[in-house]
Order: sequence, then structure tokens, then C-alpha cells
Amino acid sequence: MKKTEHKSGRIFMSIAGACIFAAVLIIFAAVTHSPEQLEARQRAPLVPDLDRFDAQSADLFQRFEAIPEKYLAGASSERTLEEYYSRRQYPGSPPFIPHPVEEKFGQEINCLSCHAKGGWAAAYKRHTPVTPHPEFESCRQCHVRVTAEDLFRENDWESVMPPRLGRAHLPGGPPPIPHGLQMRENCLACHVGPGAVTPIRVDHPSRGNCRQCHVPENNIEPFARNA
Repeated sequence: MKKTEHKSGRIFMSIAGACIFAAVLIIFAAVTHSPEQLEARQRAPLVPDLDRFDAQSADLFQRFEAIPEKYLAGASSERTLEEYYSRRQYPGSPPFIPHPVEEKFGQEINCLSCHAKGGWAAAYKRHTPVTPHPEFESCRQCHVRVTAEDLFRENDWESVMPPRLGRAHLPGGPPPIPHGLQMRENCLACHVGPGAVTPIRVDHPSRGNCRQCHVPENNIEPFARNA
């Protein structure tokens, strides 16, 4: 009986000692750091070790850091999925240019002046979407203006249906990526900011490593083990 009481007393004393030690550390930190220093430390930007990121994640984090805070904080967006797909012949195709391409002194205005970082377009009274591939500057090589409403020649073209959103394999789980990643490696361009399509805007833009949780859905058939 005495051994049991002695053992319980040692456990109690150990716990009490740990609590006292933790309290001393908390008091010491509060005394040696002013409120201004603590607030400045909390506001300090996160500087990750990019050498520990894979290539895609490091690139996404750097792109996120380059997006202006005003753009990230913007909440107004009128873009819908219907509008998004109405400017594409099929999911993944380059959208046509929905506005006039102005020229100044015989040269076309640089598309990246508006689409590299986004921003409010006063002429169209809406936010400019960000391009996912600003490194490609020959925009008109893939994106064209609509010059006529009628087809030059009739055809039997039928576009494929756009991918369905969601489809998480578990309730509350991260949904898979329903599209290819070619020319769309920068997830933040389409899923962040007021220029993004409303149904696919994310509420956690600061998590740059998107593909840590969201993976491309390459196999839509359910897995079945061979008998």
C-alpha cells in the first residue's frame, strides 16, 4: 500500500514540476518581449524553405507571393461557369478574346499588362482574370478574337461535356482535379481572387501546395481487386 502511495506521489510531483516549469517559461516570454515585438512577429510573412518544396509547389508559392493583396482580398466576381465555358470550344481549349484588341501607334497593347496580375478593368466594370502561364507572351498564337457570328463553313462538331465539380471520394475530402494540367499548372490563376469563377474560388489561397491534397483524376473506374 505504501509503495502505491509513494509511486502516486512521485507522478503527482512530476506533473506539478512540469506545470511550474511551463509557467516560468510563459512568464519569462511575456516579460522579455514587448506587445509591439509580439505583434510584429505575428505579422511577419512566412518565409518557407523553398528547397524542401517540389518544383510545382515552389512555383505556386512564389506566384502567390507576387499576387497583390488587394486582388486576394477582393470578393466581388460575376464570372460563372456558363460564361467560362461559353468562350471555349471544349474544356481545356484556349478561350477566345471577348473584347476588342486595341492598337496604339500601330502596335497591339500588351495583354500581360492586365492579365499578369489582374486588377479592376474600369472599361468593362469587372475584375480581370489572371493568366496561368504569363511566361508565354505570344498570346495571339492561341487566343483569337471573334470576327463573325456565323460559321465560315458548316460542320458537325460536337464539344465534349465539361467535367463535373466535386466528386470527393470521402465526405469532406479534397475533390480531385477534373482537368488536365497542361498550360494550367498555376492553380491560383483560376481559383483565387475576384477575377476567378465564383463556384471554383477557394477559401484557402495561402496554401500553395495544392497538389498535396488535390490530385488529377486519371482513372475514373473504381478499383477492383482481382480474384
